Amino acid sequence: MAVNINGSDLITLQTYKDLEGLKSNNDDTRLAAIVTSVSQLVKTYCANSLVDFVTEEKIENLNIEFASSKVQTTESPIISVTKVEEKQANATSYNTLTTDTDYYVDEPTDTIIRLSSGREKSWETGFGTVKLTYKAGYVTLPADLKLAVCDLVTYYFKSEHKERRTIQGATQQNPAAGGKDSISFPDHIKRVLDFYKQY
Repeated sequence: MAVNINGSDLITLQTYKDLEGLKSNNDDTRLAAIVTSVSQLVKTYCANSLVDFVTEEKIENLNIEFASSKVQTTESPIISVTKVEEKQANATSYNTLTTDTDYYVDEPTDTIIRLSSGREKSWETGFGTVKLTYKAGYVTLPADLKLAVCDLVTYYFKSEHKERRTIQGATQQNPAAGGKDSISFPDHIKRVLDFYKQY
């Protein structure tokens, strides 16, 4: 049975099945739903969509509350910056800035630095004074992140998130993820997701 998946899922149902060595289609509907839910859960936890803005541009308005020459994008990693615009605090229109003259894109840190005559300059302060149009994310999900997503799908598919469950009359006790009384992902999954988390 073919199951359509959301284009913004972090992995496909087939990727999961291939990794787990699953041949049967019996659980495809449930697994597809879990893949979609886990994908959104990971994006929310990481505060980064990871794949949603690889081909589609994100337009982001930033409030600049204090003098600073640097702003960071909410999506990561930056693929390309199409446009950077700036306006005075109470102005209604933006001025389009020129790359490497008015701003510099520091891709390793997902930072856009305001420039003037080759030196750093503070952005205009105020609400919505900076507007960014850019693409960001992973064309191919990194292998460690893909594995963490697959492990999380298994975690929910097999109900491992429940501390106690009964299977054919036997009770299985699972330790709470992240330690006693912790509401978290299993440590081996959280460790990977933390590498991709935006703070």
